[in-house]
Amino acid sequence: MLAMGSGGIEVAMAMAGEPYYLNTPTVWGVRVAGGFQPYVSGKDLILTLLGKYSAKSGIGKVMEFHGPGLANLDMAARATIANMSVDMGFTACVFPSDNITKAYLRQLGRAGDFKEILTGTAPDYDELIELKLDEIEPMVACPSNPDNVKPARELGDVPVHQVIIGSSCNGDFRDYMIAAKMVEGKLRHPQVSFEINPGSRETLDNVMAAGGIRTLIESGARVHEPGCLGCIGMGQAPASGTNSLRTFPRNFKGRSGTLDDSVYLCSPETAAASALTGKITDPRTSGKYPKIVFPKEYLHNTKWFLQPSSDPDSVEIVKGPNIKEFPVFGGLSDTITGEVLLKVGDDISTDIIMPAGNRVLPFRSNIPAISDFVFDMLDKDFAKRAREKGGGVIVGGENYGQGSSREHAALAPRYLGVTAKLVKSIARIHKANLINFGIVPLTFKNPADYDAIEQGAVIAIPGIRKLIADGAEEIPVEIGGKKIVALLDVSDRHRKILLAGGILNMTKEK
Repeated sequence: MLAMGSGGIEVAMAMAGEPYYLNTPTVWGVRVAGGFQPYVSGKDLILTLLGKYSAKSGIGKVMEFHGPGLANLDMAARATIANMSVDMGFTACVFPSDNITKAYLRQLGRAGDFKEILTGTAPDYDELIELKLDEIEPMVACPSNPDNVKPARELGDVPVHQVIIGSSCNGDFRDYMIAAKMVEGKLRHPQVSFEINPGSRETLDNVMAAGGIRTLIESGARVHEPGCLGCIGMGQAPASGTNSLRTFPRNFKGRSGTLDDSVYLCSPETAAASALTGKITDPRTSGKYPKIVFPKEYLHNTKWFLQPSSDPDSVEIVKGPNIKEFPVFGGLSDTITGEVLLKVGDDISTDIIMPAGNRVLPFRSNIPAISDFVFDMLDKDFAKRAREKGGGVIVGGENYGQGSSREHAALAPRYLGVTAKLVKSIARIHKANLINFGIVPLTFKNPADYDAIEQGAVIAIPGIRKLIADGAEEIPVEIGGKKIVALLDVSDRHRKILLAGGILNMTKEK
């Protein structure tokens, strides 16, 4: 399986029978050897890579793990590493289907589904690095980017007031059980709000059957409904002026639902140790490493799942007042003109473009309403100004659109009339989302041209429609009487989508 982040519109197209497209990536091989020290796990591995190589090192690449150390990377470690590989910019992360895979499928009652798929004896990678697992130590991503990483042992003076274990990244049976074993018979520090986000109802059921939930509750933890919750700011927002330590994949500013948040990311081991001490704690100081007993077969309740209707046309789709019709956009104009509505810097995440949190996300199906929050964290007047100006252009720095595959970060600006974005470099998923909603993704041919553009400047891109139709890769841009050159790095299919004004328009035409 090759799993990757995608915008919702691409998923919808695939469900409708359309092909899924991506640019062929290069492959970055990671050879692992040895085994983890006690209290070190998969989260520490991926945080180590993030700290060493940055959040944009994997753009246009797939990460593939191989080597003798794979035998010491269980499925929980692999899931966490693959989850956060996208926070390095990778399209995807793959592991061989090996004995670890076979054992996991057996636990799921699916041993018959196993097929061995191993890395070749002489793999040819575009890039190759080597990791010795026994040299990795507990690591922590500091506010407010996943690649701002430091060893836990250097952060012992940092107090914590909230500790959350779980979410999509560390939501496995093993993650909760190691935490439960570490806090067994102990009580959380009095200043710490200790919280558990089960990764799924099935995981919750299995941890409960193993006694882990009772242990966690008796240590002072609160167990929440399975789901993203605090990871996207839907509840569990930390108190202002406090530090929150989480096993989540992202810690972009304000993502937690608190504008002045201070969120750190770590492993379940570091989280559990810190919940007991009230400060960021290297879990290797916690004594003997506890042993987890895994079930021979995980509990699985098929009654929880509704099967597809035998008569799909009979299924009624009920829409409440907060679910609006999808907006209809026109095709690309012959010429793009407009003001620079906003100029932003490097590493602008989709959480900055379209904030998370419970004040925003309830409007996910109401595009007119959610558009009021575009760039709300940087400029409270952005949406108002965009409407008054009839749209315009956004100028940005490196790694624009990193983070979540949140397509609203493209859809809502398009609704406000944004027709082009001119940046130094752009994250893969966000670029695809911009194209799918008819926003032209341009990059500076000369990055120094970024410095000469100010917010409010008038931009014109004459003949843009013909240039795109003719396959032009260099696009002349006029800014206040000065001309610069932007680059349009897209496929022929992307050009058709842009000309149509979005993927839905192109699909309807087809």
